Amino acid sequence: MTRTFKRYLLIFGIFVVAIGGAAGLSQMKPPPEIKEASDVEILVDVLPLEMTMANFTVESQGTVKPRTETTLSAEVSGAIVRISPKFIAGGIFASDEELLRIDPTNFTVKVDQAKALVDQRQIEYDGALKLRSQGYRAEAELAAAAAALATAKADLVKARKDLDRTSIRLPYEGMVRAKEVDLGRYVSPGTRLGVVFATDFAEVRLPLNDADLAFVDLPDATEITASGGSAEGPPVTLSAIQRGQPASWNAQIVRTEGVVDERSRMTFAVARIVDPYKLQGGEGSETPLPMGTFVRGRIAGMSAGDIIRVPRSALRGSDQLMFLDEESRLRIRTVDVMRADAEYAYIRGGAEPGERIILTAIEAPINGMLVRTEGGPANDSAAERLAAGDSESETDSQ
Repeated sequence: MTRTFKRYLLIFGIFVVAIGGAAGLSQMKPPPEIKEASDVEILVDVLPLEMTMANFTVESQGTVKPRTETTLSAEVSGAIVRISPKFIAGGIFASDEELLRIDPTNFTVKVDQAKALVDQRQIEYDGALKLRSQGYRAEAELAAAAAALATAKADLVKARKDLDRTSIRLPYEGMVRAKEVDLGRYVSPGTRLGVVFATDFAEVRLPLNDADLAFVDLPDATEITASGGSAEGPPVTLSAIQRGQPASWNAQIVRTEGVVDERSRMTFAVARIVDPYKLQGGEGSETPLPMGTFVRGRIAGMSAGDIIRVPRSALRGSDQLMFLDEESRLRIRTVDVMRADAEYAYIRGGAEPGERIILTAIEAPINGMLVRTEGGPANDSAAERLAAGDSESETDSQ
């Protein structure tokens, strides 16, 4: 037997002894104690379901803009010789009040010249008519005199119109947004003078998605056309923060823009605010609503009955609730959610009045797991919290 063979035999023997020793030690270990498995029942809050009625509202937002805005431009040439003290940014003016005056001297002269020419052409026409009646003039000469008189009268109309254009006036009460010229400046036709807007109405474009449209009764194109461009739609409450304090204003949907925006896929409803600057002295304590204010709008929507309202926090995902059966076992079920807002979800299918849902958040719920409740089959505190919400008549959309 060689030396190398003996070495391998020794190594093999060591492995055999080690394996045998480990097996013997494992047999000497006492068996583990067998304990009966017991379910740990989670304490949960539950809520019995009830039928209710809800008045939905839809939330949107937009910027207040004037219904009528005018960019003033000069229609005649001349130097500005008079500017109203109200023609400044923020100035309020009355209907047909003169804001600017372009030097009228040349235009007054042209009116006088046109009047004199009309008088001359009138005399010529009367003479031609008299001679024609006596047979001394041809019909063509009378027609030429009549044409000359008509041309002179047209020139007089134009001269008077140009003279009127030297006075810049607006046919509505309004406010100056921007002043772009000053006293003494020479302007030509087309020169921008400023920007003004009417203060009788303001408007807000409120974007609505397709889900919102199902809960708002908007006027259609037929109603808008029949009413002359604006119809009586649902009321809107606008809100914003002014001077650090919340403020609100009443408005009304008067029309939709009739198209879907290709980029955002939104439909725009237009809400109108009457007398936004409170210049008419009407009733109410609303504060003025300046143009350009960013506001949130709550549109009064449709009412729905025979639905079940549950806290939004009770939903798992977007459409699942955890129910508690008669054996106090958890059952996960998919329900038909009609609408959900920040506080509540409204169920129209998949749940019945009298059933109980679990309000407690469970990290890994399993169908059929045992749970327990405190204070009987229905948790009184949860029921009271939802009942308190029944006093609210409106619900906001997300």
